[in-house]
Amino acid sequence: MQPFRILIVDDHSHAREAIREILEDYKDFQIIGEAKNGEEAIQLTEQYMPDIILMDIDMPVMDGLEATKRIKLKFPYVKIVMTTVSDDITDLFDALKKGAQGYLLKNIQSETWCEHLRAFALDEVPMSKEIAFQILKEFPQRKARTEENVPLSTRELEVLQLVAKGLSNREISETLIISEHTVKSHLKNILSKLHLDNRVQLTLCFSAGDWFRSTYVPVGMDMVSRAGLWRASIFRVGGKRV
Repeated sequence: MQPFRILIVDDHSHAREAIREILEDYKDFQIIGEAKNGEEAIQLTEQYMPDIILMDIDMPVMDGLEATKRIKLKFPYVKIVMTTVSDDITDLFDALKKGAQGYLLKNIQSETWCEHLRAFALDEVPMSKEIAFQILKEFPQRKARTEENVPLSTRELEVLQLVAKGLSNREISETLIISEHTVKSHLKNILSKLHLDNRVQLTLCFSAGDWFRSTYVPVGMDMVSRAGLWRASIFRVGGKRV
């Protein structure tokens, strides 16, 4: 497998150096560039098309939240993971709404950091209960079913239900007896139909309950139990999950 191509964005040189030193010890990550602010991040994204951007939040010229919004609009398949010394739920909530996959604390241990970054790269990170509660409050404001809302197929619902339980693509393929490539194709179709950006938002959309069922589930089709939905994705100091 080719290494994941990483762009580091942080206005502090020592922070960029620390991240670089962590990632250089792992062959599945390749650092392709560094930026000091959001504007540089956009320019380097256009130039190098990274797989993942490690984005600081507080930066001069353009902060990480605005940069995330602009990058996801132009390059929706580039994954963005916020890096911060703070676990302020407001900033993270804002970042998720703009399309980020999640965040990592800068003072996390190196092995744990790379383990979690790898999970983000593979789209295998579920959502924490605290963040989910914040986002779920927004679902009642969404529009009801319209002609533009396309119901999910039976197979797409099966994939979605397993994603919501926290299963990886490999686990889903084994459960449904289909290839991982097929799983990824179903996920792309689901995201397109639901007008969502990533797996995190997909899990939350599923957890919206009645709103989701009335909008995307064909009449007469039952939804399976969502046990295990609230597995944590917010990683704290030393790898402790909340």
